[in-house]
Amino acid sequence: MINYLLRLLGSVIFVSWIVGTLVFFLIHLVPGDPVAVMLGDWTSPADEEALRSQLGLDQPILAQYWHYLVGLSQFNLGSSLFFQQPVNSLIAERFPMTLQLALMALLIAVLIAFPLGIWAALRAGKWPDHAAMTVSLIGVSVPNFWLGPMLILLFSIGLGWLPVSGADQPLSWILPAVTLGTALAAILARMLRASLLEVLHEDYIRTAKAKGLSNRWVYGQHALLNALLPVVTILGLQLGTLLGGAVITEVVFDWPGLGQLLVESIQRRDYPVVQGCILVISIAYITVNGLTELVYGWLDPRIRVAG
Repeated sequence: MINYLLRLLGSVIFVSWIVGTLVFFLIHLVPGDPVAVMLGDWTSPADEEALRSQLGLDQPILAQYWHYLVGLSQFNLGSSLFFQQPVNSLIAERFPMTLQLALMALLIAVLIAFPLGIWAALRAGKWPDHAAMTVSLIGVSVPNFWLGPMLILLFSIGLGWLPVSGADQPLSWILPAVTLGTALAAILARMLRASLLEVLHEDYIRTAKAKGLSNRWVYGQHALLNALLPVVTILGLQLGTLLGGAVITEVVFDWPGLGQLLVESIQRRDYPVVQGCILVISIAYITVNGLTELVYGWLDPRIRVAG
């Protein structure tokens, strides 16, 4: 276990360096000058040069990269060019909102996918199976950038039940979480159905039925638990994806999370914030995938993490 955690830490450090380096150089290749964006069109070249020198943008690119790596080694992501405050504090304010949205979306996806997938597997080849898979196919096919505005038009503008945007009301999370969780629910339902169908034909399931165990016990304790491994894989991968893939949903619903901060910072050419946001999302993705592997050993004793 200790060896595995050390390998996970090493992976986080290595990938953080790779991602940080790629983002640093790519963001500097994007057309646009952050100083011009901050000062506007009606400013003198002297003011631009003074601000560029103050922000350290007049230094060679390799010197800026070295300062960035030094700060990164000290867990210092720098200071925002636009907000004029540490990137660490900006991310600390926004990341909990993105994490909350991702967990809510994951919860909604599980609540939809598990009944749908189990129902389809136990009625395989019949109309419930076809209906469930049709619903899941629609869920996978509908993009977030279309579903979000449609939900706003129906439940916010049309019926007036839910807030249009923001996160200042108790029910504000429902529409963005449903938008984000629908596609995941469809993927999970199809995966759970396929996994259950495979498990239900195993010898130990027939043995359990022959021993007189109830269907609820056979399906719940034997079939479902053994069918969860591929589902856990999808859950782990998708949770990491939700943390980074909530960008469109956050923009549509004006959700004050990391994704919206990332989009705003790209538009403002705020290099340190863009680098910090992408770095945090990458680390979160790696960490979630590593923890997913630990769950494998708990679900299936045959799978043990080396160490």
